[in-house]
Amino acid sequence: MEWIIKKKILIVGLGLIGGSYAKALTRFGYTVLAIDTDAEAIRFAKENGIIDEGATDADPKLIGEADCIIMALYPRIITDWIRDNQKYFKSGIRITDVTGIKSAVVYDIQAILRPDAEFIAAHPMAGRELSGVAYSDDRIFRDANFIVVPTDKNTPGSIEWCENLGRILGFNRVAVLSPEEHDEMIAFVSQLTHCIAVALMTCNDNEHLSEYTGDSFRDLTRIAHINEKMWSELFFMNKEPLLREMNRFIDELTQIRTLIENDDAEGLKEKMKLSTKRRERFDRK
Repeated sequence: MEWIIKKKILIVGLGLIGGSYAKALTRFGYTVLAIDTDAEAIRFAKENGIIDEGATDADPKLIGEADCIIMALYPRIITDWIRDNQKYFKSGIRITDVTGIKSAVVYDIQAILRPDAEFIAAHPMAGRELSGVAYSDDRIFRDANFIVVPTDKNTPGSIEWCENLGRILGFNRVAVLSPEEHDEMIAFVSQLTHCIAVALMTCNDNEHLSEYTGDSFRDLTRIAHINEKMWSELFFMNKEPLLREMNRFIDELTQIRTLIENDDAEGLKEKMKLSTKRRERFDRK
């Protein structure tokens, strides 16, 4: 199996997800290298056995040693990093990523990439409210979904390689979507939900809410503890799909408001029955 041969893995961006990747891969015996501009993140990762080597700049030696690269940077800077540093890549190298937006990133990278290198996109559908390598934990991948996002420029071997990466990391399910399908889906299941959580926390300024709320409000707003730099980038880079999903949600919420306003008990119950039926698809057995 190719993953047994390819031993040195470079992770660029040692935050929560990059650090969690590193923990999983180190645990399975791979040599994990890392680049992050935060010297404290590199120090912490080395001292805690999360990585083998690290640097705070684009070290040509580390880049040149890597058999594959995992890009765990904010989406707007991934293309520039690859353009600036691909001169150090091994011939035949495969590069993947973890970012939550694809159409605005994947095609640009593939357009500027050396012909002897291949970029195959992926999206780990996992995370925590806290950020940074100090909070990394590869257990977040258990029962989570891993999405491989190929284009017509990707080879069958690289698609399989990326699927295997998801399985090695411990993801429960591995799926394959095109960049466009991915962005449509992610606008609904991830970006819209974060918008809703933010709106819930910003529409009421009662400072004592935490003294009164139950689990339902806490569950709905858990993701409102948000990295504003990263998520604003993701929202703007996937603007049109996200706006479509927001409009659909506003229409649905307006329907529910109208049912309540008109004392339409049967209509409201039907909405709730439909909600329950669809939510049962997610219930773990």
